Amino acid sequence: MDIDKVNISPMKSNKISVDDTHSEALVSIIMPAYNCEDFIGIALDSVTAQTYKNWEIIVVDDCSTDQTGEIVQTRMSVDHRIKYHKLDVNSGAAISRNTAVDMAKGKYMAFLDSDDVWFPDKLSKQISFMKQNGYTFTCTSYTKIDEHGIFLNRTIKAKDRRDYDGVLKTCPGNSTVIYDSEKLGKYKIPYIKKRNDYLMWLQVIKKAKYLYGIGEPLGSHRIRTDSISSNKASLVVYHWRIFRDIENLSFVKSSYLIVYWVIATLFRLR
Repeated sequence: MDIDKVNISPMKSNKISVDDTHSEALVSIIMPAYNCEDFIGIALDSVTAQTYKNWEIIVVDDCSTDQTGEIVQTRMSVDHRIKYHKLDVNSGAAISRNTAVDMAKGKYMAFLDSDDVWFPDKLSKQISFMKQNGYTFTCTSYTKIDEHGIFLNRTIKAKDRRDYDGVLKTCPGNSTVIYDSEKLGKYKIPYIKKRNDYLMWLQVIKKAKYLYGIGEPLGSHRIRTDSISSNKASLVVYHWRIFRDIENLSFVKSSYLIVYWVIATLFRLR
């Protein structure tokens, strides 16, 4: 059942062929982190395993009280592409992301949550996809894994193309997104405890006009019972705040989008 129907004009080719040249633009990878000692090493290892080599990853630690900082710094000591910054006070994921964006130097801005993982050819395929088609804002399909890294037999398929209304209905997987900061600029977000990644993509799409998707899964999203987004019911309040207070949508459209999101969540359509 596809309840996301958006009228669009013909697209450019979505075929992927990896660019075999050595003129790789710098990719800045944004990673907020908080008490993720069980997973952040795996996430970082999935970055260092990338076939695309010209990247930096900026880990902003939101005052973790576990071994998160030590794990990052150990890897940083053997790979200069890993950067680490610890906030002075616990401030939330939005501030952590904004801080990392400020520090980033790359042409491309990529995002990876501290408990997710990328497949080795993720950057190579996605950057080639963007360069060959002239795209500035892209995402990919991704799989779902549990806390132990076991595949949950779920793959979230990226839409071929979404406009603003399409992103309002279906948020891309945060760890799949890359945008061209040279063409679009850098984007930061106002403080909001939950769904701050969604709010960022709503800003980017307004300038990029379209978000293009790769049908092939190029990473995995980890489902955790203790994550801040695990309580889906509580997210309704944040969606409503984004629709009404930040995006200034009408009561009717906001209500429609809330109903759409609830149905999509209940029937696992997203």
